[in-house]
Amino acid sequence: MGVKVRARYEGKVLRPFQDLNLIEGEEVEIEVQRNLVDKFHGKMAIDKKTADEIIDMEIWD
Repeated sequence: MGVKVRARYEGKVLRPFQDLNLIEGEEVEIEVQRNLVDKFHGKMAIDKKTADEIIDMEIWD
């Protein structure tokens, strides 16, 4: 069974935003995908306020 979870990379460690219910020492396979905003950076000419509103919509999960 798999689970999709968002995480932040800090201090050379991936830190998930939610509990993963893993056992200490358990091995997992990770597929890393960049945030959609990063993929489209520079592709649309919009002002910062509009970009921030789009990001805050939380439709990217």
